[in-house]
Amino acid sequence: MAASVTCLYGVGEERANDLKALGIETIGDLLEYYPARYEDYRVRDLSEVRDGERVTLVATVYSEPSVRFFGKKKSRLTARLVIGRVAITGVWFNQPFVKQRLSVGKQIMVTGKWDKHKLQIVVSEMIEADSPKARKRSDLAAVYPLAGSVSLSFLRKLIEQALDKYGDQIEEILPQPLVERYRLMPRAQAIRAIHAPRDVEEGRQARRRIMFEELFLFQLKIQAHRRIARRQAEGVAQQIPLEEVRQFVRSLPFQLTGAQKRVVKEILDDMQAAYAMNRLLQGDVGSGKTVVAAIALYATVKAGRQGALMVPTEILAEQHVQSLRSLLEPYGLQVALLTGSLSAKQRRDVIDGLQMGLIDIVVGTHALIQEDVFFRSLGLVITDEQHRFGVEQRRVLRSKGFAPDVLFMTATPIPRTLAITAFGDMDVSTIDELPAGRKPVVTRWVKHEQFHLVLEQMRRELDKGRQAYVICPLIEESDKLDVQNAIDVHAQLATYFPQFRIGLMHGRLPAREKEEVMQQFASGRLHVLVSTTVVEVGVNVPNATYMVVYDAERFGLAQLHQLRGRVGRGAEQSYCVLIADPKSEVGRERMRVMCETNDGFEVSQRDLELRGPGDFFGTKQSGLPEFKVADLATDYKALEVARQEAASLIGSEIFWRAPEYEALREYLRREGILEGTVLD
Repeated sequence: MAASVTCLYGVGEERANDLKALGIETIGDLLEYYPARYEDYRVRDLSEVRDGERVTLVATVYSEPSVRFFGKKKSRLTARLVIGRVAITGVWFNQPFVKQRLSVGKQIMVTGKWDKHKLQIVVSEMIEADSPKARKRSDLAAVYPLAGSVSLSFLRKLIEQALDKYGDQIEEILPQPLVERYRLMPRAQAIRAIHAPRDVEEGRQARRRIMFEELFLFQLKIQAHRRIARRQAEGVAQQIPLEEVRQFVRSLPFQLTGAQKRVVKEILDDMQAAYAMNRLLQGDVGSGKTVVAAIALYATVKAGRQGALMVPTEILAEQHVQSLRSLLEPYGLQVALLTGSLSAKQRRDVIDGLQMGLIDIVVGTHALIQEDVFFRSLGLVITDEQHRFGVEQRRVLRSKGFAPDVLFMTATPIPRTLAITAFGDMDVSTIDELPAGRKPVVTRWVKHEQFHLVLEQMRRELDKGRQAYVICPLIEESDKLDVQNAIDVHAQLATYFPQFRIGLMHGRLPAREKEEVMQQFASGRLHVLVSTTVVEVGVNVPNATYMVVYDAERFGLAQLHQLRGRVGRGAEQSYCVLIADPKSEVGRERMRVMCETNDGFEVSQRDLELRGPGDFFGTKQSGLPEFKVADLATDYKALEVARQEAASLIGSEIFWRAPEYEALREYLRREGILEGTVLD
């Protein structure tokens, strides 16, 4: 399949360059250039065709056609057609030459847009019903992405020629037991069928086979890479006294959820293994990730090591220190804070304590990765909101110990399909249930003209001693966007609520001022905080029960959910009001999703379906693969199966030696993952 497409009839140097722009250089590239969709030429009964639908009908010409001209090149040709006992009108725009082909009594096959109210079809394609072309035509005709001068008809004929000439050379790559277990179509048959399916079911089975193959091969690469990396990455098997950890968990003032127990076991199993842990812990806002982190830190200290927790902001560091001290210091563990605002003496004391082993756990910002920070024996590194740190920053923190275990935490729920692709080199743990007794945030969507009602409800919450957030998409007024801005809204609310203290925070404030405003709000000195999305991740203010998001249609679903997560952290009922007047159906659907569910994983899955995987992380550099057939938004069950099968296969010694797996091993070599034949 490595032969050049120039060996096909009709492909010269110029055509070859046009095909290269589509990523087609070899016969293999051409045969794996799969259709984006199909034109449906199935002949249907008029009773089942909906208005405005594209349809193919077989009809008899009942009357002589007539043509009306409009100007030099525009025309409208009409003819009465009969289908069974129903008379309809056929319309051809700007095709006066069709008149010669429409004789009374002739049977024709027409394809076009159906107008149910006028009993009319606007014809885009027509052939004689009893012609060889009609007999040969498939019910489904492949439609491919095109570029340059490559036409659809040329590409169809070229693929047909390649299948005729090379179709019998298509080799199976999946192991036969896998093909049989999941009743997959053989590869050669699937490639033929996806280009020219005889019917819908054959096309569906061909897509299913190729989709699974794509996902399986991708997961095979990930699992092989992980196996090699684990064997190369020396780790320290931490000797954790599990009974002491169990006693610590039993002593907590609350019971762990089933999900928390599951992820704690996954983390402790990794820490006790001989390879360095590389795990992502994701959980919705309020799901209890901090407690899981505390248990892991307790375990590493009891194993004779030290722990470090790196967070993006000082206020978050201070909140984590308070939480960890209340949980761990009764057991004699020393927890310290290391941030840029410490005095020189305080900083020196912390650094000395880490080097001498007097401090068990340190929580800090980027200050943790400065050159003069050393540990006596760093065993566990945790980064909270890991996406806020660069790869190099995380690497420097890891380098401060000998192969420490690493746990990344995020409160941004990621659909499992994306988690096991974008973070394929990591193990993924998910806390997918909230602690008992948490009240879901009541979310409402209102129009701008109802803002006075929102202010009245906010006043009632403030009168009860609660606090509120008001989020705006812009800092200052813009000529380009007609949206509320933080500075104007702050001025309006200060006028409307003179008895309350209103704060303002946005991304242009110096870091120190931002920290000060957040401290004032967290301590209750501010009643309302008007802000841009800089509060999306971070502070825990249990007294804040009211969230207003201006121009909510300008935010993505994941961002709206993160903003909503700033409230609902205490015992009182909390509210999130989305002020929006979306112009698109996608914008309206976002508002409906937010009002229907508080489940961050459900929100993220719906976001994936609305935006697609490429846009979910916002950039191409996220490392997401571009599949030709598979769709991460809909094929998530197949991805999970493919992952399990690939992991099982890579983990078996027979895979690395048995002849029947040579095609897969050769694939891994071509992908640059294997250098030799056997992984020793």
